[in-house]
Amino acid sequence: MYRSIILIVLLCGNAIAHEMTPTYPKWSVSHMQGIHKTTMEIFNRRKDVEYYEIGIFDEEWKPVPFVTSYKILKIKHLSSVKFDVYMSAKHSPRAEYICSISKLRGDNMMIASKICSRFK
Repeated sequence: MYRSIILIVLLCGNAIAHEMTPTYPKWSVSHMQGIHKTTMEIFNRRKDVEYYEIGIFDEEWKPVPFVTSYKILKIKHLSSVKFDVYMSAKHSPRAEYICSISKLRGDNMMIASKICSRFK
């Protein structure tokens, strides 16, 4: 019974998540030797969320070290932000997923969203 209620809330409620593209990013060579780069874009559809955290994980969902201008991005409702992600050539073969996770403020019960793209 609880599953049905949760499903209805998710489908009919204000639980519209954010989007991250490309779905299957690829590493390219950056201007620095031994460093790979990819460019991502996040579009915020949620009125209740302004901050998104970026993370990169291996196939076992363990964090992989990376660098970007900001690991937590502020994105206004119905706006998008492009950002570059850099990783050493040594670590880039381990990177399986790049994810953005909505960061909620306060103690309110809200639905957090996590969107992941998978490296090719």
